Amino acid sequence: MNIRALTGFVDPGWPLDPQRISDLAACLTSARRELAEAGYPVQSLRLATPPPAEFSRPVPASALAALARQLEAECFVHGIDYAAIGPALPDDAAGFAAIPEVLASTENVFASGLFADPEIGLSLAAARACAQVICDTSTISPDGFANLRFAALANVPAGAPFFPAAYHRGGPPALAVATEAAELAVDALRDVPSLATARRRLVSMVEAHAAAITRFTQRVTTEREVHFLGIDFSLAPYPEHARSLGTALESLGLPAAGLAGTVAAAAFLTDCLDQAQFLRTGFCGLLLPPLEDDTLAARAADGSLTATDLLLCSAVCGTGLDTLPLPGDTTVGQVSALLLDLGALALRLDKPLTARLMPIPGKSAGDEVHFDFPYFADSRVMTLRARSLSGLLATDANLDLRPRRP
Repeated sequence: MNIRALTGFVDPGWPLDPQRISDLAACLTSARRELAEAGYPVQSLRLATPPPAEFSRPVPASALAALARQLEAECFVHGIDYAAIGPALPDDAAGFAAIPEVLASTENVFASGLFADPEIGLSLAAARACAQVICDTSTISPDGFANLRFAALANVPAGAPFFPAAYHRGGPPALAVATEAAELAVDALRDVPSLATARRRLVSMVEAHAAAITRFTQRVTTEREVHFLGIDFSLAPYPEHARSLGTALESLGLPAAGLAGTVAAAAFLTDCLDQAQFLRTGFCGLLLPPLEDDTLAARAADGSLTATDLLLCSAVCGTGLDTLPLPGDTTVGQVSALLLDLGALALRLDKPLTARLMPIPGKSAGDEVHFDFPYFADSRVMTLRARSLSGLLATDANLDLRPRRP
């Protein structure tokens, strides 16, 4: 099993303090070495900051692009592959507006926008701001690829190591682990006589790997005086059959991922994760990104798997809507309507959800999609069943949504 990322969390100061980045990079590098020697290859090292408005010295929106460029340069010097600036907050319209420039002026910096959390509810204005960022970012390059580096966040706390959702919320430097564990589900479901056996296998696999990863990582973080947040043991896929979450779902008996029965299959796998005992952070759920999973990409291409299906899965197991290829003429109003549904699920079910949507210029629903990117599978543009909202849902109000009563 591979590790998708070791993510370090730090306030790098403004102007940037290179020493803070250097110290955290040394911890990440040492942890990568320890884990690799233990048989856990680490795909990337990452750094996440607080929301720019919450740096020890707040970063104004006018300086966000400069921050991103300098952060990218410092990360390159210190061997960190990717950086994420913390999310634009719901009341920071200027921060949202600056994100497309941040993404256009860098290659390895990620960004996000928070539009729903328990304190403020679901901000209709912030959801539209996220939608505007998505539509504006889609035109940065002809293939719409820049939206890989932006996510709209709903009820996502600090400390999740998966990008673009990762951010810090103050305190000492910290580290968290993001797994690429879909292959464990595939292995656990191979030639099993019963669901009970499959459950025992998967839970024991997760606990064994988590214990080992924790042991080797904590050895480093303790020495470096960095806080270990835990493991986001999500079943993240890789675009090949043996490491596909779609393959795992269909191993349970689905004719095709997306058809009736998918929610039950996905809920079963997530319930197994819930039963495993380990120090957890982040999502600890199912990542269902059509472009990062060859089986899901094929089902999206043949129409079995839709955006609505993925939204439904978010209610029981998934982490949201991730790498959905959408028509290039998708409007801000359509994206905003979809985000409202996602945010409502996140608040009512009290779970973190994200949306990483990828309108592709010049493409229509059903058109072939290919990116020259090793972590993406070929697919087709998905249909988005959405229209712009009106009336009360088109105002700048906040929807005060509380978790459902047990």
